[in-house]
Amino acid sequence: MGTEGDSRAGVRRRSLLGRIVIDTRPLKIRDFRRLWLSTGITAMGSQVAAVAAPKQVYDLTGSSGWVGLTGAVGLVSLIVFGLWGGAIADAFDRRTVIIVCGVGVMVTSALLWAQSFVGLDSVWVVLVLLGVQQAFAAVSSPTRSAVIPRLVPGHLVAPANALGFTVYTVGAVFGPLAAGTLIPLVGLSTLYLVDTVALALVLPLVLRLPAMPPEGNAPARAGVRDIVAGFRYMATKTVLLASFLIDIIAMVFGMPRALFPEMAAETFGGGFALGWLYAAIPIGAAVCGLFSGWLSRLPRQGVVVTFAVIVWGGAMVGFGLSAALPVAVAFLALGGAADLVSAVHRGAILQTASTDEMRGRMQGVFTVVVAGGPYVADVMHGWAATAIGPAAATVVGGLLVIIVVIGAVAALPAFWRYIAPADTTPNN
Repeated sequence: MGTEGDSRAGVRRRSLLGRIVIDTRPLKIRDFRRLWLSTGITAMGSQVAAVAAPKQVYDLTGSSGWVGLTGAVGLVSLIVFGLWGGAIADAFDRRTVIIVCGVGVMVTSALLWAQSFVGLDSVWVVLVLLGVQQAFAAVSSPTRSAVIPRLVPGHLVAPANALGFTVYTVGAVFGPLAAGTLIPLVGLSTLYLVDTVALALVLPLVLRLPAMPPEGNAPARAGVRDIVAGFRYMATKTVLLASFLIDIIAMVFGMPRALFPEMAAETFGGGFALGWLYAAIPIGAAVCGLFSGWLSRLPRQGVVVTFAVIVWGGAMVGFGLSAALPVAVAFLALGGAADLVSAVHRGAILQTASTDEMRGRMQGVFTVVVAGGPYVADVMHGWAATAIGPAAATVVGGLLVIIVVIGAVAALPAFWRYIAPADTTPNN
């Protein structure tokens, strides 16, 4: 009897653990595993470079306003090529698109290394190369997301998204930490070189992905008319529009990353503080992702996203008021956890609500919203910090997130009432 009771208790513990920890079933699928590994390696390298470029601009100019301009450059590339990239993902073989974009990002990373190594000391060279690199990345991102429902069955789309977000954020944790450690030891040029090597390591993985030509009524080209058709399709999906709006609010008002170089140097004493500030949000997201098994069991997705964004805003207020690095890192990590909760649910809604022939374009819009918001925030926070100081700019931004998102949800009650469908199989 004792042995049988112990066995039942063990089964219950494993069942409970399975409901808490991240769902790894999609990793049993070989092609998704290759995509997942390539995403992790790319994230690690790209986040190293993401620290290096703003740091180089700040070193050359001594101005957070100029650091904010890096956000403007990235934003233009993202808007143009993120939307176009979604149309490209619907019109061409998605495996080929991923490969071409990977090579493009790798070459621009190598050029960033070269300009730093030879000491050009030109802000404009850095900005131009960064813009080209972001253009390739903006095409690649919606394509990578759009292939997931082609690689895994419908009931595993949400767990696959959670795995993707988690591995990306894990790379984003160790990338900035490595950057913050390496900058004082070996200099900026080595960071760009690390990014180049990481991207080269990814190529064999994506080369072994299966061909994924367009399906259904996919466009035969990727022109302006096809991008417009994507927006018309999106206009029929009220919940998607609301989720995009709420994420824009969270990122535009509440992402103070352009202030990290100045705050690391002036508020937190320099040293390794910069790496910790860049890594803190991904740390919170990664920890939350590792214990994300419960996320798929929250059917009131509109409510979940709303509260997650409010927590994000409150965390940014706490960060702006922090005078000690450990407290600041804790608040940023809390914000990262809230952001992952929001991202997993918004990603699952998008993946399951879009048809395959529209999925690339919807992911293009998603990429512009998710990644474009922080670029707008870079510009706004950079110049706001010049006027009122970095701490005040961060606190005001966090408060605006809370106020505006409550107003937006009140104006869009359908989003608050939205419940995930019982059948999560995507429409094909």
